[in-house]
Amino acid sequence: MEILNQADIGVFGGSGFYNFLSKVEEVKIYTPYGETSDSVFIGTIGKHRVAFMPRHRRDHSIPPHQVNFRANVWAMKRLGCTRVISPCAAGSLQKNIKPGDFVICDQFVDWTDGRKNTFFENVSVFEGMAVQHPSPAETYCPQLRALAVETAKELKIPVHDKGTVVVINGPRFSTKAESAFFTRQGWHVINMTAFPEAYLVKELNMCPLNISLITDYDAGLVGDVPPVSHEEVLKVFNSNIEKLKNLLFAVIEKVPTDKRACKCAESTKLNF
Repeated sequence: MEILNQADIGVFGGSGFYNFLSKVEEVKIYTPYGETSDSVFIGTIGKHRVAFMPRHRRDHSIPPHQVNFRANVWAMKRLGCTRVISPCAAGSLQKNIKPGDFVICDQFVDWTDGRKNTFFENVSVFEGMAVQHPSPAETYCPQLRALAVETAKELKIPVHDKGTVVVINGPRFSTKAESAFFTRQGWHVINMTAFPEAYLVKELNMCPLNISLITDYDAGLVGDVPPVSHEEVLKVFNSNIEKLKNLLFAVIEKVPTDKRACKCAESTKLNF
């Protein structure tokens, strides 16, 4: 893979975040894994060149189970990114995690089905290499997580410094029975895109960070907390999008300018 060195930090999601930047360059990256969700929009935040890609496409027309995660992640690597931030909307599985809170997840549980979740397969840009097994024990970068928690507190954003996200396939939401099961496991956040995105980032020696914006209580908590409507979810998301943008930009400005990823991304030794 030829590294283009056009960006050093990647951001998935954040449709429209790049509109806050000046001199944005739109770039199309072609990958061995098919088309990416959208073009990549590259701009500058502080001392960093940042690549934004709307994972659901800019018109939000790609459902979560059809996102081409491998193509998207491969594109970020090709552009030169060493760190990748994944802001997302999510539901809460625990009463103490309220709509409007932010959770900086440290663990995931994969509850998806049929997703292409590794670059190591027969048809691969790494064909001929021995299969490797990067450990997902600590998938999310500790350095970036600490930076995000510290910055959220400085901005007076309600934040939880860790949490387990369970990732379901979508586009179907959980039943109350399924959601209550997830809550009983002690998991904290539910989402449809966090896997395999973060693990693929790690496979390519980049550091992943998840920032979950809680929009609602999941279905299994109904009875303990009031049920919410789709309109209420949108209201919570829209009222907190400015906080998410401010947190995201402030974290990026604090990221060390050394383009080498942290030691947490060194578990796989690939030659690029």
